[in-house]
Amino acid sequence: MTADQKKPGLDSHVPHDDILKQGELDVLDHPQGQGEDVAVQFLAQLDPTIMAAPIADAEARRVLWKIDLIMIPLIMVTVVLAAVDKVIISNAAIYGMETDTHLTGNQYSWVGSIFYFGYLAFEYPAALLIQRLPVAKLYAGMVFAWAVLMLCTAATHNFAGLATVRFLMGMLEASVFPISSILTVMWWKTSEQPIRVAFWFNQLSSVFSGVVSYGIGHTHTALHPWRLLFLVLGAFSILWSIILYVFLPDSPVQCWYFTDREKFVCLERVKDNNTGMEDKTIKWYQVRECLLDPKTWLLALFSLAQNIPNGGLVTFSALIVTGLGYSSLITTVLGIPTGVLATIWQLLLSFLASRIPNSRCLIIAISNLVPMACAILMWKLPRSNKHGLLASYYVFYTYWAPYVLSTSLPMANTSGHSKKLTLNAIFFLAYCVGNIIGPQVFRSTDAPTYSHGYEGLLACLVVAIVAISAYGLLCRWENRRRDATDHVVPVSEDAAFSDLTDKEKPSFRYTY
Repeated sequence: MTADQKKPGLDSHVPHDDILKQGELDVLDHPQGQGEDVAVQFLAQLDPTIMAAPIADAEARRVLWKIDLIMIPLIMVTVVLAAVDKVIISNAAIYGMETDTHLTGNQYSWVGSIFYFGYLAFEYPAALLIQRLPVAKLYAGMVFAWAVLMLCTAATHNFAGLATVRFLMGMLEASVFPISSILTVMWWKTSEQPIRVAFWFNQLSSVFSGVVSYGIGHTHTALHPWRLLFLVLGAFSILWSIILYVFLPDSPVQCWYFTDREKFVCLERVKDNNTGMEDKTIKWYQVRECLLDPKTWLLALFSLAQNIPNGGLVTFSALIVTGLGYSSLITTVLGIPTGVLATIWQLLLSFLASRIPNSRCLIIAISNLVPMACAILMWKLPRSNKHGLLASYYVFYTYWAPYVLSTSLPMANTSGHSKKLTLNAIFFLAYCVGNIIGPQVFRSTDAPTYSHGYEGLLACLVVAIVAISAYGLLCRWENRRRDATDHVVPVSEDAAFSDLTDKEKPSFRYTY
């Protein structure tokens, strides 16, 4: 296609950002790995008359609306259920789980941590499975399997049984966030991703678990309330896995309820992401490139530091509130505002990031100052100031929003399917390690003040700010370096959906 030829798509001209350096065409002709993206295969077989008609703005909006109505709920409910399965351990603790399973010393802390050992052990194997298997079917299968383990949790009677089930649940949930991230890249433009990620990667698990826990707390059955909690949530998760299996497609081109024209519009919408769609061939040179990229490790450091507070609060949140003098039943209700506040905050930050170009790292760094202030207040306020401590505890949950916004960076800044999966694996490996460390920062022996825990949270947030700032500066420098090169030609369809890495595409620009 020459520069002055019009092509079908969202625009009839070649925009400034849609450019390809000459060297990139050479790479396309001689790729290092074998295999072809599913989008390239689909376009090669598509009726040319479907591609001939230009895509009007109204048609693109209609398709986007359909995507949002179907895909966001499917991903969001799955992620919320995965989060509920983790945070419910805190409510189970105040409903007698520690007593019934005979936990002593810091065994409860290890029940919180061991989940992430399973997550950590299976994170990279999960990435390889995602590379090899249909992502939607794998997603549904993992949800079904962890739902069965939720039911098994209700039957545990000691630390060994509880730890075993939690470890296996961590293994099964290791694929949830990487698949959710990959689906987001497949369906939405880079500029649309932050607000969509904020919708599905929310904190509504606190609301859901609080309502369910409060309701079950009023039951009077032969089963203890904490066992009933796991049975109810496990049964619901099994039902949801069936819904996922039926309605979640492996990619836009494999969506059974989209027409070929709608599939084509989906591909045209995300073409400028320049990240490809899906390729089932593992390309080890892309894995190596990811491991040698300093941006990979800056994101990993940020994820580690930002998730140590998460690991501590997920496990000890209910115990922190009961330590202020509230009953077990009231504590389950008092946890609900944390989810509402955190979700509103992350939607606000994501909206700002979607409106202000290249502002994500700056927004993340500045917004982390809020939970830092709250950590200081929870550490230093006198125990008699119950309302001040509770308010600080609530606002501290804004720590989740910067992390949610950061999850859009690996998606937006990585091209090459194998490289993308490797970076996602490392990013969530760091997430696991942070969540393993978190419960050890909050130790039962420090109750009810947990002063060492708050000191640890403060230090982690400082490290997170430094790491994300360095990442943003590195991306900005790389963009400026690429802008200085010449010899540009229009991008081709093959380039947009090629399984090349961001380093192999001189036209690629990093988001920061």
